[in-house]
Amino acid sequence: MKLLIVLGSGGHTTEMLRLVELLGQRYEYCYLVAADDKLSPQKITAEGAVYEVVRPRWKNTPLPMVILRTLGCAVQSLAALLRTRPHAIISTGPGPAVPASLLAKLMGIKVIYIETGSRVFALSSSGRILCRCADLVFVQWPELLELCPKGIYAGRLL
Repeated sequence: MKLLIVLGSGGHTTEMLRLVELLGQRYEYCYLVAADDKLSPQKITAEGAVYEVVRPRWKNTPLPMVILRTLGCAVQSLAALLRTRPHAIISTGPGPAVPASLLAKLMGIKVIYIETGSRVFALSSSGRILCRCADLVFVQWPELLELCPKGIYAGRLL
């Protein structure tokens, strides 16, 4: 089974690589990462192709630029999804996760979303979107179950 893992800077990458470590070698992995994130690909220990996409937004990015960058990210994510044909996409919600996950859902690819552990009392922007459409949603704090009724609390990744 092939899994597309969405990496994000810092904690998102740490959480996802910890999950890959826990899942072990029984899966084939490929990775989606923001093109400006040069550190995350260096931390990958389970081999797999790495696909780069435009980061949709930074904090304080003007809305017209966010729209353009999100469209660019979506096109690049679609190319990665078509090349890899994963059985599922898994993320903790960095910027590229939303367009990639929505496209995956449209293609019939399972979407597994894990709300990042740094969100204790409120869902992230990605979480508010992906909690509604992901096939499987995990939260790392029981307090979030109220905000994401289909969420499953299964403890912390780290």
